[in-house]
Amino acid sequence: MKVNVDDFDAFRNELVEDEPEWADTDIQGAVRSILTAIGENPERHGLVKTPLRVAKMYEELTAGYHVDPVTLINDAIFDVHYDEMVVVKSIDYYSLCEHHMLPFMGKAHVAYIPRGKVLGLSKIPRIVEMFARRLQVQERMTTQIADFIEEVLHPLGVAVVCEGVHLCAAMRGVKKANARMVTSAMRGAFRNSPQTRNEFLKLLNHTDSD
Repeated sequence: MKVNVDDFDAFRNELVEDEPEWADTDIQGAVRSILTAIGENPERHGLVKTPLRVAKMYEELTAGYHVDPVTLINDAIFDVHYDEMVVVKSIDYYSLCEHHMLPFMGKAHVAYIPRGKVLGLSKIPRIVEMFARRLQVQERMTTQIADFIEEVLHPLGVAVVCEGVHLCAAMRGVKKANARMVTSAMRGAFRNSPQTRNEFLKLLNHTDSD
């Protein structure tokens, strides 16, 4: 199942704890300094509004810092008599590498085995987005998603697999555009039972045409 979260920005606006006040000041000044340092003229026609655009971009791409996790869940935890695996596949995410502040993006796959409680379907991709829209490393983001779901649901197990393409490796450095990073975090039954873990990984490889 592919879940899109195109409405995250509108949803986030209802959940912010404090709107950042630096967007019109600190970042714009920093961008002007960078433009000057690389030999550009921040006053030329094509760049006059660039500092403001960059400030607004960072506000959007780091929105995850300003989301209240409790409100994000918003009582969307439901009692159920279901103890089989729940899997949400192919959640698109976009994040910023904290080392170079270049984008990395890919897909997250999340599974859990309920212990009498399930999350509303839309909450899983929103949890992914909350952690993705920060300065990140993929390894930490993967564990944060798993740990948060474990904390709010106390399930029998949680599994998260993230695939990512990192522009810091594709555009600079080793310049390997086709390199993909895969990270995983296994909790509970997914860590302790090879059979459960293999079932999850098999479901990730399953396609509608199978």
